Amino acid sequence: MTAGAAAAADIAVIAGDGIGLEVVPAAISCLDRVASVHGLTLRWNHLDWGSDYFRAHGRMLPVDGLETLAKHDAIFLGAVGVPDIPDVETLWGLLIPIRRTFDQYVNLRPVKTLPGVRSPLADDRPVDLVIVRENTEGEYSEVGGRSHRGQPHELAVQEALFTRPGITRVARYATALAASRRGGLTSATKSNGIVHTMPFWDEVVRSVVLESPDVELRSELIDALAASLVLRPWDYDVIVASNLFGDILSDLAGAVTGSIGSAPSANLNPERVHPSMFEPVHGSAPDIAGQGVANPVGQLWSGALMLSHLGHARAAAHLIAAFEAALADGVRTRDLGGTDGTADVTRAVLERIDRLAESYVTEEANRVG
Repeated sequence: MTAGAAAAADIAVIAGDGIGLEVVPAAISCLDRVASVHGLTLRWNHLDWGSDYFRAHGRMLPVDGLETLAKHDAIFLGAVGVPDIPDVETLWGLLIPIRRTFDQYVNLRPVKTLPGVRSPLADDRPVDLVIVRENTEGEYSEVGGRSHRGQPHELAVQEALFTRPGITRVARYATALAASRRGGLTSATKSNGIVHTMPFWDEVVRSVVLESPDVELRSELIDALAASLVLRPWDYDVIVASNLFGDILSDLAGAVTGSIGSAPSANLNPERVHPSMFEPVHGSAPDIAGQGVANPVGQLWSGALMLSHLGHARAAAHLIAAFEAALADGVRTRDLGGTDGTADVTRAVLERIDRLAESYVTEEANRVG
């Protein structure tokens, strides 16, 4: 694994469950088209891991599955989860081990008003923010357990785990991101009610931001912040949050802009010592799986985040411009108020990739020249 950009990349593909099996092929076709325009080679290694694999083998991935993933430059994930298998098996058997084994400590979730997509809010001011979620510790620790199962006095204990290094590195990433944008960083906290971990979080985040005088820090209690994201989401630039708070806020913010079906995410190992993983936020959506109506934009946008992480910012911008152009022209799935299916949106994005290709190639040539 190297830190520099390369024209070829080996990508592990886990389409997984539900609509992941539909939106992943759609996104790959668009990524391949963009890659061909920009002279890139994306080598896809399709892995049939997920709930069907669990039913056949009693586990979500092979014994050496993580070793297999480690050989790749990135992981492209569709969705995980089905109604008949507990989440503790599907998520803790695949998604969370990948995040933690490869130290993907930043969960990056851009939230943006997309062209032609109506927000449920009455106010039409555009939203453009990024949520940086701590992704490997916090409230989602494995520390704890259950005792006296099935008894009247049954007990469950779940420990939150916050470390100074863990908070420092995610705060440093979020601070640098804010400095590259509009300079505003909001930290989600609950220090008035959670007496140990949240004051610790506040102290460490504050100490990190003090190193960047161009970034303005605002600390907000999670309940007030959730309300503010509905009332005035356009006021936010970058939000840094613990594992649980970031998880909840990102779905809320995505819904505010129109649909979580369009929301992307990146599970990043920023140093690129390990592969990072890219997945949409929407989940497996079993209620619409197999109907051909799934929104592929979240998967497409996650693919653009992958291109950018691999060092191909112009190709990423090209892909984003293509699906934004399709949306602006009225091509939308039903979760966005339209009637188009997954295949319709995919064709429209491919057409606009071709239509925009000349301008992006010319611009890149002028930049290099």
